[in-house]
Amino acid sequence: MKIKKLNVSGEGLNRFFGPLEAKIMDLLWSSEGMTVKEVQTILNQDNPISVNAVTTVMNRLFDKGHLTKALFGSGRTQAARFSTVQTKEQFLSEQTKAVSQGLIQEYGSLVVSHMIDALEEVDHELIAKLESKLTELKKKRGQP
Repeated sequence: MKIKKLNVSGEGLNRFFGPLEAKIMDLLWSSEGMTVKEVQTILNQDNPISVNAVTTVMNRLFDKGHLTKALFGSGRTQAARFSTVQTKEQFLSEQTKAVSQGLIQEYGSLVVSHMIDALEEVDHELIAKLESKLTELKKKRGQP
């Protein structure tokens, strides 16, 4: 699932989600699944929040394809347990790949140049991984 809007000035998950969505996704990624009430109880410890607000956001995340919903119980005791569709790592990998590919397709050499400049600030292992990937790509294309 592709995120439709990227918040460039946001940090962490707030680049992909609104603040409450990000908190809810983080909670669900660290669990086997939770009900709206369980999520609301945890969120309420930091800042008061209504069950209706949490319900609305969790249902929107479900509608967007980020969550699954399994009903349990019956009648007045029926509830829904929400779980994430992907692990956090899978989500971040998919989204960062889509963003990177989109930027390279649209801005090409400018983006690559900025990425190369940013390498001055990364650890040695990442540079070694990049060198390995470049060598692999050159071999595929028959370049020395």
